[in-house]
Amino acid sequence: MYPADFKYTKDHEWVKVSAGGARVGITDYAQKQLGDVVYLELPEVGRQLNKGDVFGTIESVKAVSELYAPVSGEVTEVNRALGEKPEAVNVNPHESWMITIRVTGEPDDLLDAAQYAELTK
Repeated sequence: MYPADFKYTKDHEWVKVSAGGARVGITDYAQKQLGDVVYLELPEVGRQLNKGDVFGTIESVKAVSELYAPVSGEVTEVNRALGEKPEAVNVNPHESWMITIRVTGEPDDLLDAAQYAELTK
């Protein structure tokens, strides 16, 4: 259910690290807990983030939740299309990335897909 090439946080964000940076989004488990997503507030390009920093908020019909950076680095890209269609997070959360970060520090406490699946059982 969870892509094997992603890493996961206990706060239900995913991160996919590649040569171009780290794409970040929320997991399928998170979107199911939130319900219908109606609004996203995302950071500006150039913002410096430390692992664990709040980088934005996600609002659903049930609640408003903070989004946490799974890695440290600089925001290099923001998925503006999600601002216009935030419900895409509910349809395909593992393809609906929110930001891309130029990684300056990757923590060793990220979970692999099997560990995350176990966490969310």
